[in-house]
Amino acid sequence: MRIKLISASTMAEAMRRVRAELGEEALILGNRRVAGGVEITAALEPVIAPPITPEPKPEQRAENSLAARVSRIQFDTLDWTRPIMLVGTPGAGKTLTAAKLATRLVQMGDQPMVITADGDRAGAAEQLAAFTRILNLELIVADNPLMMSRALACRSGHKAIIDMAGFNPFETGQREILINHAVAADAALVWVLPAGLDSEDAAEFSETFAQLGARHMIPTKLDITRRFESVLRAAEAGGFILTDAGIGPGIADGLVPLDCKILLSLIQHEAKTRQFA
Repeated sequence: MRIKLISASTMAEAMRRVRAELGEEALILGNRRVAGGVEITAALEPVIAPPITPEPKPEQRAENSLAARVSRIQFDTLDWTRPIMLVGTPGAGKTLTAAKLATRLVQMGDQPMVITADGDRAGAAEQLAAFTRILNLELIVADNPLMMSRALACRSGHKAIIDMAGFNPFETGQREILINHAVAADAALVWVLPAGLDSEDAAEFSETFAQLGARHMIPTKLDITRRFESVLRAAEAGGFILTDAGIGPGIADGLVPLDCKILLSLIQHEAKTRQFA
């Protein structure tokens, strides 16, 4: 606080000097008569400037924006009360994801039913059968909705994983095949998205798979992608719930549960790797 003693011949003159020297905000602490006039004790509170918040750097703004986007995404585990049907475009990683999910369940003490509806792709059933043999599980091949319905009627409470054939979600006939299988199985559709797609394509795929009834999403190939924008756009466009992520070819350790912290960590790690590569 700035304090000043001002003397003048009259009170009016003293007040004029206070305003002139300390300004209109000055506080009058006291006054008294003295020989030759008056004295006024006045004070002025110092103006404390608000703290200056440094402008965030572009990379900090980008990181804050990224964290906000990830925080708005939904995360949850799969609901195994219904058969899980893995759907997606050809080459998305559905068969490998099915093997990883089956391995996880076996490690937890379950004996899931594993079904493949991918009878058209050369070697698809054989690839999945190789994994199920290691797990001491039987692979059931169901090429049509009737076979799938009959197979699932015998599951007796076991969890079920269905590996659907890859299809074009924009082609009416292929969509109908998927819907018929899903209805016959009373399955929960889980979209398997290969990371690294063009972000606009991913958003359009997302809206289409959401219309088909998929609610959960498993992004794959996160270990080899350099861009995560497609994963974020897909989750945002379709309002998908993220469950797990494929982070490598390992059957036992190549699938990790996702949450906000893990996804953000994966994205930031890849960004730093790209920066210093």
